[in-house]
Amino acid sequence: MARRRKFRMGIGNLIRWLLSEDATAPPDATKLDGTSEAALGSELSALPRDERGWITFADAASLFSAERAEYAFGELDQSGREKIETFAAQHHAAISFMPVEGRVYFVRL
Repeated sequence: MARRRKFRMGIGNLIRWLLSEDATAPPDATKLDGTSEAALGSELSALPRDERGWITFADAASLFSAERAEYAFGELDQSGREKIETFAAQHHAAISFMPVEGRVYFVRL
């Protein structure tokens, strides 16, 4: 009986630990200003090396693609992809498209 009680307390402690601040995910990446290429470039330049920042997929589409947001950067939008990749390279950053999240991430190199 004592053994069973000790086990339950262990589960309770585990649950409390899982819900504590120590177990939470690291803070989200910085949201960057995607209202213009100049604003985005400025914020990318200020982003520390190896840090991630993001803009909405819709903002990225309006800045770099001639396609509607749902088609931006897809297989048929080679021009949009090239434009955003060139922009990222000019600002020493790599990009990752996360359409499910609705974000485009930039990592400062």
